[in-house]
Amino acid sequence: MNKKCIVRLAEGLGNQLFMYANAYAISKKLNYDLYLDIESGYFKKKNQYRKYELNKLNISGKIIKEKFIFNNHFLDLKRKFLLKKDFLTKKKLFITEKVDQNKKSFYFNYLDTIVNDNIILEGYFQSEKYFKDFRKQLINEFIVNKKFISKDNNYINALKTCNSVSICLRRNRFSEGKIKNDFKSNQFTKNTIKYIYRSVDFIKKKLNDPKFFLWTNDFSDLNEYFDPSEYTYIKFNENKSVNDFNLFKYSKHFIVGPTSFHWWGAWLNTNFNKVCIRPSCINPSNNVDYWPKNWITV
Repeated sequence: MNKKCIVRLAEGLGNQLFMYANAYAISKKLNYDLYLDIESGYFKKKNQYRKYELNKLNISGKIIKEKFIFNNHFLDLKRKFLLKKDFLTKKKLFITEKVDQNKKSFYFNYLDTIVNDNIILEGYFQSEKYFKDFRKQLINEFIVNKKFISKDNNYINALKTCNSVSICLRRNRFSEGKIKNDFKSNQFTKNTIKYIYRSVDFIKKKLNDPKFFLWTNDFSDLNEYFDPSEYTYIKFNENKSVNDFNLFKYSKHFIVGPTSFHWWGAWLNTNFNKVCIRPSCINPSNNVDYWPKNWITV
């Protein structure tokens, strides 16, 4: 009987990529078959504004359809019981991301703790340390399937034919699917804009004739902060998330926004001479190892 590594997926595309990448690395290192639970993380009402999107990429993992799915409230209670039972056993079914006393996560080598023939991975695992040895394979795994890519996307040629710099502004960071314009989200947006301004100044001194392209999940009032004559807005609504994601590979450089979605665009980009800038004082993740060490801090 083949050993199974099952990843419980949740949240948006960026976080799904982190979860999958970690599971992919573990499955390869331990020679387990990789399976995806695409239901348990989405059945609750508070999670339903997100959806599973890895099916739009050329991933090799298979969908699990067995007893390891906990996709309703009764089965979720069963899962919680199994988690408590797991605490007392050596052969653990669940491999759960560790956190410290401040609820911060960090890189941890889970390989030595895995002794069960079937494991379920739960957590975000938002650090390249979990999977950077498989970068080449993941670049291929995370190619957008051609049937989801629009053939009429004029931004591709624009990004390819200049010294393009990708910028991503995530708005409503803490209020997506809930209320808008809450204080915490607004403050996050203001801090991100200040970081982008600093980074644009840095890029102008470092690169020859840079052209700035701006991705965002909310274009309202954006011209108050970013002059459309200097910034090209990436406005494309057809299969927006994956088409936005696909465009990242054509950019030359990145002012990486504090969002896992843009993190992956920068990390997967294969431009050998790319400049990747990241914020010095904004971490959208609870993982202290979130930012790659070779990205420039501004």
